[in-house]
Amino acid sequence: MKPPASFLYAHDAATGVATITLNRPDRMNALTFEVYDELRRTFRALDDEPGVRVVVLTGAGGAFCSGGDVHDIIGRLVDRDAAGLLEFTRMTGDLVLAIRQCPLPVVAALNGTTAGAGAVIAIACDIRIASVSARIAFLFTKVGLAGADMGAAWLLPRIVGLGRATELLMTGEFIGADEARRLGLYNRVVADGEALAVATTFAGQLARGPRAALAGTKEALNREAVMDLASALEHEAQVQASLMAQADFREAYDAFVAKRTPKFR
Repeated sequence: MKPPASFLYAHDAATGVATITLNRPDRMNALTFEVYDELRRTFRALDDEPGVRVVVLTGAGGAFCSGGDVHDIIGRLVDRDAAGLLEFTRMTGDLVLAIRQCPLPVVAALNGTTAGAGAVIAIACDIRIASVSARIAFLFTKVGLAGADMGAAWLLPRIVGLGRATELLMTGEFIGADEARRLGLYNRVVADGEALAVATTFAGQLARGPRAALAGTKEALNREAVMDLASALEHEAQVQASLMAQADFREAYDAFVAKRTPKFR
């Protein structure tokens, strides 16, 4: 895959891990219209990228992502008409949808500041591994916008619960890594400078797993959030029956009998 100029793309063929690095360190990796569009297109293309099994998303320099660029986005939005504003907000939401619909696991490596749209992108990822100095805030109310932006009001309560999500989205205040870990917002907190390495190692472990089974797990987590129990049980029954007919299930059994590590396709 040829990476756009707005971020770096690297694929380790040996591990199956692709790394996307937001690459505007001088602007704390602030997003532009072009970055939003290129990122959503990239996530939609990754499933067809040969050899990619897991994705790591991170930021260059001392931040993960500080949100929309004040000048390149906010400064231009104030002059847009209603149709132009809706076009933009739908595009930003489409990036989150692209991350959630990507069947590959997506691991966020968070360093430094994660704010606004950057915070929503982080919670759209499947796993968040953060440095001890990584702070996070959903800043939208600080600039006169609803905290319910880019799917934040759908995603965040499912991670931290309704009460804490309400507080985080309404106040727009930063919280530190220890608090974010306690709430379940960060899966792991590691020493400064180690988030990307730990995330890449974790991604490599996932990449050695059964790709179809991981995709089925992610799809179930997405779909069953709005299902009743009976519908969820039926969905899982059909997914599992389908996977039981695939080669990875047989390989897991054969490896167990042979007392070896399974080699999933």
